[in-house]
Amino acid sequence: MRVQKVRFFSRNVRQMYLDAFPPAERMPFPVMVAMSKLWNTDFLEFYDGDTLCGFVYLAHNRKLVFIMFLAVDETLRSKGYGSTILHEIQSRYSDKKIIVSIEPCNAAASDLALRTRRKAFYNRNGYQDTGYRMRLSGVEQEILICNGNFDKREFRLFFVLYSNGTVWPKIWRRETENHNKWQMKNK
Repeated sequence: MRVQKVRFFSRNVRQMYLDAFPPAERMPFPVMVAMSKLWNTDFLEFYDGDTLCGFVYLAHNRKLVFIMFLAVDETLRSKGYGSTILHEIQSRYSDKKIIVSIEPCNAAASDLALRTRRKAFYNRNGYQDTGYRMRLSGVEQEILICNGNFDKREFRLFFVLYSNGTVWPKIWRRETENHNKWQMKNK
């Protein structure tokens, strides 16, 4: 697979991004490209020959990588491209914890089958359930991790530093006595 940085004129990546993520979860595409010029952000597109397969947008520091957006072209899903992208990320950042957030697999979700397949995809690729959720920009997400154990304070600090104090995600752990109920814990 060929990997290159996403640029402002990457129309196919932009369209794939708009198709893959609902408006409430998106960042402005030009902001993402601009942020990827910083040392701690990567916005990469993946090609099989001349065919655009997918992209990843992630942020990192000395200890953590947070995959904010990962998508594979809808016509190429279930062909191993997503796993190849994750393996490339794990290869580039083998010494860091890699975190991804996904929509929770709530029984009441109208797209539960899709959410369940997404979680199974990450589980097959070495990501483990942390038992934590977060609310970021009003959207609830389930947190998965690869290459280590999840530390709530470490992850919150990552966001605060990455955003220069403008993003303070709410992060909470599932109560052990009732796995179907999630509650906020103040730590």
